[in-house]
Amino acid sequence: METVTLTLNELNSVSVNLFGATVTSWICNGKERLFVSSKAVFDGKKAIRGGIPVVFPNFGPWSLGPQHGFARISLWKHEATHQENPETVSDTFSLTNNSFTEAMWDHKFTLCYKVTLSTNSLQCTLDVNNTGDTVFDFTTLLHTYIKVKDIHSAAVTNLHDIQYIDKLKGGAEFREKRQLVDAVNGADSVYMNTGDTHVVSGCEDNSNISISKVNLPDTVIWNPWAENAAKMADFGDEEYQNMICVEPGAVSNRVVLQPGDSKHFRQDLQVVSLQ
Repeated sequence: METVTLTLNELNSVSVNLFGATVTSWICNGKERLFVSSKAVFDGKKAIRGGIPVVFPNFGPWSLGPQHGFARISLWKHEATHQENPETVSDTFSLTNNSFTEAMWDHKFTLCYKVTLSTNSLQCTLDVNNTGDTVFDFTTLLHTYIKVKDIHSAAVTNLHDIQYIDKLKGGAEFREKRQLVDAVNGADSVYMNTGDTHVVSGCEDNSNISISKVNLPDTVIWNPWAENAAKMADFGDEEYQNMICVEPGAVSNRVVLQPGDSKHFRQDLQVVSLQ
């Protein structure tokens, strides 16, 4: 499948696969910051395992179609490349309702996705537009796979005292007691109504990555750990040790969009050096 690559300079670039408009690489200061499995499938059918897949119009299992919806398994259109200034470059992509989407979800919509690369940051914005004459509701999420040096030393801030759903414990709800949340032994948790910023520690070259979000009130933490990693054909058996998903989303409550209305969502990733 076609990949669009934006290059700011020899040390900073981002690549987006038109299948799913999936960001498959973000190189910042010469280091890859996103995890993509060595066994990821690029066949234009299966969702790409890693990077930043776009989840829409449903997070999780979906009675009308595939898990996590159709956006991540649809072919998007590359609209334009913009060089705002010497320090910033961006690409825009779009997805509009078609026979494939209408067969499972009969609504008219346009998704506009913009990926903006700066020296130390990557911004992803998603605008959902209801172009039909009927109301619809949806959930959405940016399924961000962060590359870490060692999962045992990786942790996520700003989740303390947050109510969350633990899918590894049958969907039971708990209140987070930890100041720093790790994914040791696996994680599949939906934190509801989280703060606007998280910091992921233990990333490449002794750095942290901050994740800021707009209109994405929830945060999902995921790592399959050894047993589940071994069950996935598109995930290396040992790769769980070098990734953690920190996924800003609007998933605990469905977003309602009236005809003619739109909703804007944003995620900002920034590398914070500790050296």
